[in-house]
Amino acid sequence: MEWTGARYADHPTAEVSAWIAAPPEQVWALVSDIELMPRLSSELQSVEWLDGADGPATGARFAGRNKHDSLGEWTTTSYVVEYEPDRVFAWAVEDPGHPTATWRFRLEPKDGGTQLSQWAQLGPARSGLSMAIDQMPDKEQKIVFVRLREFESGMTANLEQIKKLAESGT
Repeated sequence: MEWTGARYADHPTAEVSAWIAAPPEQVWALVSDIELMPRLSSELQSVEWLDGADGPATGARFAGRNKHDSLGEWTTTSYVVEYEPDRVFAWAVEDPGHPTATWRFRLEPKDGGTQLSQWAQLGPARSGLSMAIDQMPDKEQKIVFVRLREFESGMTANLEQIKKLAESGT
């Protein structure tokens, strides 16, 4: 696990990675299936492609419905901003030029399998987390730290499940 940034304005990031005993194309089929992601996440409740899209492509949009005990429920629109089959799938939340968050899966062939990483960045645009920081500005670093820990935990669980599915061939 790797973190950068302690304040929201620093565009803090979190990243986790795992080696998977399966080829990149097999892992890609899982990470590029956004409809699988709600099954792996406690926060993401549902997703659906928009504008008639039926899969990832640069510029494609999808809606995600989220739920968090402290932050409530919300829906976002995400835009695919990087798409290289079997290598990179990334999306920006709300405004691709000034997102509230950016997420990315990166796959690299390694040792007969795949090195998979999931990365996320908060900001630079304001998000629901910004409201909590506005209410308790003296606790900004703690709020950011807690959210990055949640990201780490969720991404670690995602990669564990993707590894399990890819290695079982399902």
